Amino acid sequence: MRGLLALLFALLLSACSAGSAPRDAEVVIPAGSSLTAAADILETAGGIESASSFLTYAKLSGGDEPIKPGTYRIEKGTSGEAVLRMLQDGKTVQHYVTVPEGLPSIMVWDRLMANDDLTGKIPVPAEGSILPETYAYQKGETRAAVVARMQEAMDKAWADLWPKRNARAFPKDRNEAITLASIIEKETPVADELTTVSAVYTNRLELGMMLQADPTIIYPITKGKALGRRIRKSEIADVNDYNTYAMAGLPKGPIANPSRAAIAAALNPNDSKALYFVADGKGGHIFAGTLAEHNANVKKWYAIRRARGEM
Repeated sequence: MRGLLALLFALLLSACSAGSAPRDAEVVIPAGSSLTAAADILETAGGIESASSFLTYAKLSGGDEPIKPGTYRIEKGTSGEAVLRMLQDGKTVQHYVTVPEGLPSIMVWDRLMANDDLTGKIPVPAEGSILPETYAYQKGETRAAVVARMQEAMDKAWADLWPKRNARAFPKDRNEAITLASIIEKETPVADELTTVSAVYTNRLELGMMLQADPTIIYPITKGKALGRRIRKSEIADVNDYNTYAMAGLPKGPIANPSRAAIAAALNPNDSKALYFVADGKGGHIFAGTLAEHNANVKKWYAIRRARGEM
């Protein structure tokens, strides 16, 4: 008798199955959605054949485990059972947005505002408040929530790196450290040079020399976007809170969002005594401890540029 009842129940459960997905579908199940609301969304999108059959199947199968919000990608032919399990397990589709090292906040804002998967308006994030990384997000998530994760990541990185600074570190607080790191980030793409560039600027700061970092001239003009032309003499001489050709010391704040590696370099300069550096023509830089050495290196760089037809 029990076997017959079990067979009848299995047949009933099969008859009430939601069938298979009639077509490929990507659906967004909002936070707080009931299974009934989710079934309606799935049916409209083509992720299940029938909302009512899907709900009946869920009740008969004892599928009372709560569903999880997010974006789900359902392939044509996926069974209703598999769809229900997918929602209960939270097997959501992950979308990603990447913030490259040294990207200024105005360009982070541009990138997020241009992403149609995200919702809501946001102000331009504070410069230097975002950690360059790749971040997962759900379709339909707010831009504010994504920015909050980016800023939380920076807070965690800072909390980890600040106690590990070495005795040579010049920055006295977070703003100084992130500001110096943002300049270092903009000056070299070579990971192995970060602590040496940090040493150059640390040496200059300790001596009261101007940093003379070109990116600090550009920042007040474009907020960190590409200038698209050569820097003018008037801009080099312009006195403002960022131009390190017109003042000694650090700018008032960051000029970009520096990476974890650049922050670590700002807090851990190596022992180099160099005060100058110039491009070497191979993507890196040549460092010098005296102005005479530097001038000789500059001549070599100019020769390379002339040979390339750049001058």
